[in-house]
Amino acid sequence: MNQIVELLSRIRVVLVATHHPGNIGSAARAMRNMGLRDLALVAPHRFPDPEATALASGADDILAGATIHETLADAVADCEHVIATTARVRYVQIPFSEPRECVARLAAGQHPGRIAIVFGRERTGLTNEELDHCREAVAIPTDPEFGSMNLAAAVQIMAYELRLAAGAKLPEMPEHQPVPQGQMEHLYGHLEKVLIATSFIDPEAPRYIMRRMRRMFGRAAPDSHEFNIVRGILTSVEEALGLKPTNKRFPHLPQEPKYRPPEAVEPQP
Repeated sequence: MNQIVELLSRIRVVLVATHHPGNIGSAARAMRNMGLRDLALVAPHRFPDPEATALASGADDILAGATIHETLADAVADCEHVIATTARVRYVQIPFSEPRECVARLAAGQHPGRIAIVFGRERTGLTNEELDHCREAVAIPTDPEFGSMNLAAAVQIMAYELRLAAGAKLPEMPEHQPVPQGQMEHLYGHLEKVLIATSFIDPEAPRYIMRRMRRMFGRAAPDSHEFNIVRGILTSVEEALGLKPTNKRFPHLPQEPKYRPPEAVEPQP
């Protein structure tokens, strides 16, 4: 079991007396996004509920596996460490910290057993009696003038910090492989041919257009997929102009292309 799975498998999210079932569903979705699975509900007002299922947006397994308890004490009875989330830090008589500091200690193995993170009611949070069951508290730093936070948003922040602390990273992008210069020369030749055919370049006075195009593509360093797209665009222009045979149909163009290459133009008497 890797470090990420090991830590997240020990985390239990506990929602206390959640009033709106949609918040339960949104919290389940936030958990599922970050790899948390263990959800405990303490005296929810309405659950199960279609609104919870709708806002879970596919995290149905989290809702199906959620346990329901009458009291917070029952929900955290098997947990080694219990963390409260609260905005009332000045009234809390237990140690408190910011989320990142707290989860860093968890990731370092300070509490190797099951850990509960407790979220209170939407409007009033946790009571003092409920805080008595917690060993530390976490306060999410918000704007002092508008500190009210949606329940699912608070769950998302804690779940995100846990996943980062456990070592999760974005998947690495495939290494960029530019097209070899030999193939780029074919592209430049093709591009110049099409630009002459469309009269964008005067072959008698080409100026510095192709040189600038070389610089532009040199900076872009296209990979094979991008290279093929550009070559395909140039070929489609040639087909639309009638310079190349094609099975494609161009209903927006005349049946007989008006353009004829310079070498096909008959000399005037």
